[in-house]
This record gives sequence, structure tokens and C-alpha cells, in this order.
Amino acid sequence: MPISTSTIYSVTSYKSPAQFPPYVWDAFNLRERDANIMLPHALKCLDKEQLYGQYWIVCTTQPLHGSHSVDFILSCTTGPLGDYPIFIFSAVPFSQLAESYMIPRIEEMASRLHQLVPNERVFSIFAPKPITVAFAKRWCKFTGVQFASQPEYYAATFSHCTRRTFVKRRMTYVQGMSYKIRPAVEEDQAAIARLCRDFAATSEPFILSHEAAWREAGMLIHNGKIWVHEISEGGCATDIASIAAFTRESDRVAAITKVYTNPLWRQRGCAERLVRAVTEHLLRTKESVVLYVSHGNPAAKVYDRVGFVGLRGNAEQYEGVDPWLELGFDPKVTRLGHW
Repeated sequence: MPISTSTIYSVTSYKSPAQFPPYVWDAFNLRERDANIMLPHALKCLDKEQLYGQYWIVCTTQPLHGSHSVDFILSCTTGPLGDYPIFIFSAVPFSQLAESYMIPRIEEMASRLHQLVPNERVFSIFAPKPITVAFAKRWCKFTGVQFASQPEYYAATFSHCTRRTFVKRRMTYVQGMSYKIRPAVEEDQAAIARLCRDFAATSEPFILSHEAAWREAGMLIHNGKIWVHEISEGGCATDIASIAAFTRESDRVAAITKVYTNPLWRQRGCAERLVRAVTEHLLRTKESVVLYVSHGNPAAKVYDRVGFVGLRGNAEQYEGVDPWLELGFDPKVTRLGHW
């Protein structure tokens, strides 16, 4: 369906997803994969009474005839380890994001957010690349806050795997190595906390303290959202080589949100085995599994072998495999969160 050419659009803010009109949920459900960055959190917030400090800004276009059409949804929310970046979901396919359509709407949303939150709250913005760039420029204009010295916090390809693209195969056995893939249990917390902290250390500025990593590991285990790859080689003691977490789930979509292998156990196929097992598990009840792959990350080859599409320089062949970008603002005047 072509984008409405109407210039009659409106921006509305909400303190809770419980206040959303039905057409907002319809927009989420119509593009559930693309909405994964915020839809699962919105669903969780339905059961909470927290109405302070969290905002959702919805931009809609009013066609000449018909009901409201959702253009963009912005979330300014908080997670278990701190404030999230500003996320923006586009109800419009990436290929149709013309500047003449996008920029005035994004500018109006940035202006509304500026009215709602202090400048220090917005430490970064993460969205499809052209939306991020448009929002960030206008946020700097409204607030006077400048970019971080190295503003590109995260540049990634958003990919997905379905039951049709999933590749089920048995990997080559390595002589003298034994392994087991399983959901994590409470006794794994110390090992998982170490790997969570090491993973965060590769994702500056979002590093974790020992205490925060311990808390994150405990939450992931308690909620059943993390699996581990155990390994033993040459008769030595068993160790946890890899972890894979999946923390954003909605009716038809789940996201793998953290994959990390201890450098001591790399080049043994641990990540591929674990990601394949977790993806297969999730696809038993979901239509798609999604993840973000940072540009230049050698793990893209691993995800490609599992069945995640568009990671061979052929993203344009797959709808919804798009470039996303996180830009950060001056940490001297913003309060860093975590995601």
C-alpha cells in the first residue's frame, strides 16, 4: 500500500501502552518483526502501573478518507538495568522512507520529546539508519546537546530466520571434545555473569560492573531467557563456553539479544551450535527469530549458516533486512543507561 501523501499528521504522547488506541496495536502487529525493539516491552508494561518517566510518542497521518494511519512510534522507557536508548519503530517499510515524508514527522516527535524529558535523559537514539540520522540532527538543534566524541555506538543489520530459512545440520565432531547445550540453571550464575560482563566490555560505552553483570545473569536465569554451551576437552573439567540470551518475545517473534563465546573456547563451533539450538527451540512456537548483527562482525557467517537472511551482502533481497544505527550524545551532559 503506498504511503498517504496527506500532510495532515499528528503527534500524541502516552505514559503507558495501556492508553494506546487500537490502531497503535494494529500497527505493531502488522509489522511485528520490525517492532521487536519495543513491542515486547510495551506488552510487559500493560501489566504495570508505572506511569512516571516513561513515554511513548505516536505519529499518525489522517488520510482524506479513512482512519488514522500510524507512521512512527517512539519509546522512552526504562529496563531492569537502567534507561533504554530512545527507540523508534517505523510502520512504513524502509524502502518507502522518503525524506519529504519522514523528516517533518521525526522533527515533530523530537520536539515533543524535548517538551517531556530533560536533556540528560536522551543518551542515544537507535532506529533504522535514516530515522536515527534525522532524529539526532533535530535533537541537537532543539537541545544544544552535541554528539559524543565517537557517536556511532552501534551500526548493525537487522536480520531474521524463519522455519523456511532455518538450516538444520549436524556439525563435525571434534575428537576429544564433549559438549552439552541446555537452558541455564542457578548454579551457572557466576560463569554467566563473567561472560555477560565480558560481552558488555566489547560494547562500549555500555559496560557492566560486577554487580550489574551478576544481577543481569540472575534475571536471565530466573526468567528462563538464557541457554549455555557446556564444553569439556581432553578430559578436563566442564566449562561454560558460550551463552545465548533471548529477551524480547511477542506472539509470533522472538529475538536473540546476546551471544558471546569465551575467547578460550573459540574456533570450536560453540556459537553456531548454541545459536542453532536456541533458534530451533524458539521456532517451535514463533514464526520468526530476529537479531542485530554489527557491521563487520565475523559472527555474521555463523548466523548465516544457521539461516538468518541477508548477511551475505544481499540484504536488499529480503524485506525487513535493514541497516539500523545507534548514535550517542555527549556523555558529559547525558546520563548513560543500558540495554
